Amino acid sequence: MPKQVIVQSSIEAVDIIHTPIPDPQAREVIIQVKVSGTNPKDWKYPLWKNNSHNSGDDIAGIVYSVGKDVYEFKTGDRVAAFHEVGTKNGSFAEYAVAPDWTTFHLPHNVSFEEAATIPLASLTAAIALFVDMKLPALYMLKEPADSGEEKVPILIYGVTSAVGAFAAKYSRLSGFSPIIGIAGRAQEFAKTLADYVIDYRDGEDVLVAAVEEVLAKERLSSKVPNVFDAISENGTLETTLRFLDPNGGTISTALPTRLFARDKGNFKYPPGVKAYNSAVVQVHSIHKDFGYIWSRYLGRLLEDGRLKGHPFEVIPGGLQNLKNEKASGSKYIYRIEDTEDASFMDALSGQGAGGQSLKSQSRENSHPMKDFPFPSR
Repeated sequence: MPKQVIVQSSIEAVDIIHTPIPDPQAREVIIQVKVSGTNPKDWKYPLWKNNSHNSGDDIAGIVYSVGKDVYEFKTGDRVAAFHEVGTKNGSFAEYAVAPDWTTFHLPHNVSFEEAATIPLASLTAAIALFVDMKLPALYMLKEPADSGEEKVPILIYGVTSAVGAFAAKYSRLSGFSPIIGIAGRAQEFAKTLADYVIDYRDGEDVLVAAVEEVLAKERLSSKVPNVFDAISENGTLETTLRFLDPNGGTISTALPTRLFARDKGNFKYPPGVKAYNSAVVQVHSIHKDFGYIWSRYLGRLLEDGRLKGHPFEVIPGGLQNLKNEKASGSKYIYRIEDTEDASFMDALSGQGAGGQSLKSQSRENSHPMKDFPFPSR
């Protein structure tokens, strides 16, 4: 019987369970998983709303079966998909379930490994930029672009994270310039994504001064009109306030300010700022049409080479490495068919032989995300 992996809240242990291949609902696609991606939420909020949850959401594989109302996919199709967060049958399994509107065909030039880096991160970036911030999408760009048009800058904090990188790629394709990227260790990768790269490790004052220097060099206003904070914790929310235009600026955050601001009760943006906490789970609720449209568009962008997946590593201990902030400019993925039960458990939890934890002895997940009531429906 096919297996699934259940990640415990401590992420130091996982359980292997065996369940039948799911039967698809009317608008669902059952996918034989070849490669699964991982995301920070898999350790920050692994159990979601119940005590036995397969938290994987990035799927790449082959269609096994489809629901009665699915007409775009058939058995044997190569696809990638964004599983509905918080529901059963995620991607840490041999067979996973996804709605048809967040499933897309894979072009022949895209491997399952590359595909597994794309669904959640790319849709998060798209929701942030084009739904919440209401920036002009790349398909609205004039062809060819008018080089005489006024420059419109955008700053992306965490530009080498998977979400931040996709935001930078979309911004480039949409004609935003200059793209200012804030990054840390993965400086070389950041330089492939942004026009200017600023290292946050030099300190907040140096960072803010560097942003102002870039704007002056480009003969732009001293404040940034568009900011996407793909990190949204450990002080980034407060830092962005220092260079965001208080009179007409727009900002999207990956995490909610009420949980991640330093002064949670009093943090607020100036009245002239439009601020959003962008929740990708809304492509499965209030933004289904956008999820459908953008998922199909992803296939086109990947096929003609305008968009690439995120750099990836196939590595044991992925969730522990994410928690310990070892990931830098890459995404951890798992090849399902290459893993036996024991190694799959070790790969997700970071345990060694005999189940000995290699990392923290804490048995509880204390990350604030675990208590956040995400708007899944």
